[in-house]
Amino acid sequence: MEKQMSVSKQSQQKQRRPEDERLPVGTSFAYGFQHVLTMYGGIIAVPLIIGKAAGLDDSGISVLIASCLFMGGLATILQSWGVPFFGSQLPLVQGVSFAGVATMTAILAGGDGLPEVFGAVIVASAIGLIVAPGFALIVKFFPPVVTGTVITTIGLSLMPVAAGWAMGGNAEAPDYGSMRNILIAVGTLAVVLLLSRIPVAMISRLSILLAIVVGTIVCLIFGWADFSNVLDRGVFAFPEPFAFGMPTFSAAAIISMFIVIIVTFAETTADIIAVGEIVKTKVDSKRIANGLRADMLSSAVSPVFNSFTQSAFAQNVGLVAITGVKSRFVVTAGGVILVVLGLLPVMGGVVAAIPSPVLGGAGIVLFGTVAASGIRTLSKVEYEGNLNMIIVAVSLAFGIIPVVAPEFYNAFPSWVGIILHSGISSATIMAVLLNLIFNHIGAKSKDRSDRSVFVAGTGRVVRREDLQRLLDHEAILAEGDTIKDGRIVDCNGEEVPVVTDDQHEKIAEAVRNGEVKTRDDVRRVIEETGTETPDR
Repeated sequence: MEKQMSVSKQSQQKQRRPEDERLPVGTSFAYGFQHVLTMYGGIIAVPLIIGKAAGLDDSGISVLIASCLFMGGLATILQSWGVPFFGSQLPLVQGVSFAGVATMTAILAGGDGLPEVFGAVIVASAIGLIVAPGFALIVKFFPPVVTGTVITTIGLSLMPVAAGWAMGGNAEAPDYGSMRNILIAVGTLAVVLLLSRIPVAMISRLSILLAIVVGTIVCLIFGWADFSNVLDRGVFAFPEPFAFGMPTFSAAAIISMFIVIIVTFAETTADIIAVGEIVKTKVDSKRIANGLRADMLSSAVSPVFNSFTQSAFAQNVGLVAITGVKSRFVVTAGGVILVVLGLLPVMGGVVAAIPSPVLGGAGIVLFGTVAASGIRTLSKVEYEGNLNMIIVAVSLAFGIIPVVAPEFYNAFPSWVGIILHSGISSATIMAVLLNLIFNHIGAKSKDRSDRSVFVAGTGRVVRREDLQRLLDHEAILAEGDTIKDGRIVDCNGEEVPVVTDDQHEKIAEAVRNGEVKTRDDVRRVIEETGTETPDR
């Protein structure tokens, strides 16, 4: 009986996870469709790029797009619904990873075509499936100082995507960057903000989807949207296995693709941790390993149906944050929609016809929300008595470099560019490395970090006689200090404690011995003296 009660209690605790909330079917599919709209532009971009690089005609590119939608949907269902050992069971939308575009283009340039690309993806993903659990063990090296930096970088690195959409999506189009396109994006953004303020939960949570619908209708009225070609690819088409021929295998292509897999590991790990922070649920190494296995299994199967490596889409992390809808089953519904879109090209054509500026207006909110979530995480980091400030500074800078200067790594070997050209990967690698160096290796060494100019102050106290000197107009204030309500407040807005001579001596001795590094340490020493802080 007790065993049954224990099992029942564990089951109830599992159901309390925020991501396990079940919404009505209609509501789930409405929110799921919003997820599809958010990532649709990204998921079709890779097959468009690779299809053109491979010299495919419109029909061939259409096959690639349908295949990527189909496999993205299956991968999303596996990741969010989950089965034993596969799937993080978090609201993560999967799709074709951008990380492999440069590598796949380089393989195509070698002349062996898509079969060699597909062969490299199959073998590299199979190897990744084996090593995924080992990679997941690094989760302990992802404290808030790392995750906050990575999440912020994700949001900032996605802003060029939103800007490109807002300008028109196609850089070669004559109206790219026109005032009309940008005004459409701004108008869509305004509708998102307006609907978000309406005190009706359903409307505010669906503000992104509704704004996209409103923006598209307005574009239709003025003739800025074209839905005349939605039937060109037919109504139904099942992805044909190995439609471009049986895969071929090249050692060089496999090695270069495995580097992409490592980059995908870093990005998916960051996304899993990011959505865990937003959902406020526990993310451990086991959950990350399950998520990475789902990535690799989906990636290994994708080439069979003419698709490429799969990974979590960062832009959908922002949608979870802005809507507050944490249910993983909503994302599962989105995966079902993606599968249907892959089977029904006519439906995919409707979504593809949504004007890019409309998507751009919504993307500004979504990607900005991701960055804001990262900043919120960074606000929880302790910066006193350590080098966390420089970890954030350097890692964030490395993450932004590829965004502001895409050609930065052009002179480096191609494998360096593959890894560091992604701002997310650059920030993740640098943040983990610096955190390891500054907060783990030799972290217990006495006074190790206090000698650095980048270390924040450990906290200050003021002796009673010094306070009297202040009252007698003798300057003892440090730069940035103010006096508020009879108390000294430093430049960080923290009150400076007033102590006795005995307390001051004990604090000074503790600082010399390396026992005081933060304001909390100062308060602890004051309490341990057994003497109350003197009245002011």
